[in-house]
Amino acid sequence: MSHRFCIAPMMACTDRFDRYFLRLLSARARLYTEMLTANAVRFGSRPQLLGFDHAEHPVALQLGGSDPEALAQAARIGADYGYDEINLNVGCPSDRVQSARFGACLMAEPELVARCVAAMRAATPHAPVSVKCRIGIDDQAPEEILPRFIRMVREAGCDIFIIHARKAWLKGLNPKQNREVPPLDYALVHQMKREFPGLTLVLNGGIETLDQAEGHLGRMDGVMLGRAAYHDPYLLAEVDGRLFGSVTPPPSRAEVVERLLPWAESQVAQGVPVFRITRHILGLYRGQRGGRAWRRHLTENAHRPGAGVEIISQALALTTGAAPARTAAAA
Repeated sequence: MSHRFCIAPMMACTDRFDRYFLRLLSARARLYTEMLTANAVRFGSRPQLLGFDHAEHPVALQLGGSDPEALAQAARIGADYGYDEINLNVGCPSDRVQSARFGACLMAEPELVARCVAAMRAATPHAPVSVKCRIGIDDQAPEEILPRFIRMVREAGCDIFIIHARKAWLKGLNPKQNREVPPLDYALVHQMKREFPGLTLVLNGGIETLDQAEGHLGRMDGVMLGRAAYHDPYLLAEVDGRLFGSVTPPPSRAEVVERLLPWAESQVAQGVPVFRITRHILGLYRGQRGGRAWRRHLTENAHRPGAGVEIISQALALTTGAAPARTAAAA
């Protein structure tokens, strides 16, 4: 399965409502869930946490944890739910995650990561296990730690690595700063692909446009975008054509909304508040005429009692001058 273009797992962003929306823009982008802790998957409400629409494939489940047995159980549950890949988070630098001994702090414990991966692989023989990591943490020398880390985890059965090309500073920087302040070292990640040609290596960090993505794809197996794709989701509309050779014309923004409406209507009918959907589509008209009116209408109306999908039709009318035919009367 291709990792040529991926959307990063993002807390409070890449839930099932966002992923369905993103899939309307690209049929080929690989999607990732928000990080779920192994214990949440083991003991929480699995339908609520793990449920997803068949249209989301290919979709990967990202897990957080450091206990091999717990991760193995959670990975098996995720694989049984039908996820195409199980990903282990070794990159999140937040204090809360550190206190639970997982995320980026595990870059200091490659042996433990290897044990976790081995247990996950044994539990999910039909779903690949991948690792998302940093190039190092704190005072580590990335050119030394990263190849050692990859080598040890590879020997445990992992052949897919998503590498954020920055260090994580575990003290003194918050998660947002850790996405921006530590310098990017693309050259080191490119070097890892030369050193480990048999592995699938995906580059993450600082990539904001498809031009930049294409610039890395000659040297990497894939690229992963995060906040740039969340805040300006329409850039995904060109992914299938530019990066996968699709000859299907990209959907217009209005067409994406038209395709979203029936599904959104079904979700609201099941009791989902409409704001859980609209919060993810605010950036669809970013930089476009009517974009401010689109965002304002959705933001001001989505939380009102009884709000339904008609507010999406109304917002669309503010950008195009006409509501979709199927919902114009309701709007």
